[in-house]
Amino acid sequence: MAASVFFKSGLHDVDSLEGAHKTLEPILGGASSILFALALLVSGLSSSAIGTLAGQVVMQGFIRRQIPLFARRAVTMLPAFVVIGIGVDPSRTLVLSQVRPLVRDPFALIPLVLFTSKRRIMGALVNHRATTVAAACVAA
Repeated sequence: MAASVFFKSGLHDVDSLEGAHKTLEPILGGASSILFALALLVSGLSSSAIGTLAGQVVMQGFIRRQIPLFARRAVTMLPAFVVIGIGVDPSRTLVLSQVRPLVRDPFALIPLVLFTSKRRIMGALVNHRATTVAAACVAA
């Protein structure tokens, strides 16, 4: 939304989250900058919730362990609030948060492909060979 507003207003040099936040207010009014900040916060929370829920499913279903909801939320959201609180550059943090999954995901995907291809682990729910090959290609 912000990029569309800036483009239509002829503003092509907004290069930071702070700049976007400050530039929205004079164009769309005071509430728009607050909504922009709220949208960024909510998108981050929803992103961390997905990871939390995936972890919960694995913990409860695969290894039969349960972690309290508060602990799961604290582990996933506390680092983001610490980064914001200590004043790290939000744009740099956003870029790093997008790079992190590229490094982290193979460590989750490779065991997932291996486990779901083994009949002794998955039983009747084992992946077909074609699914395993496709998943291995995606993981690679």
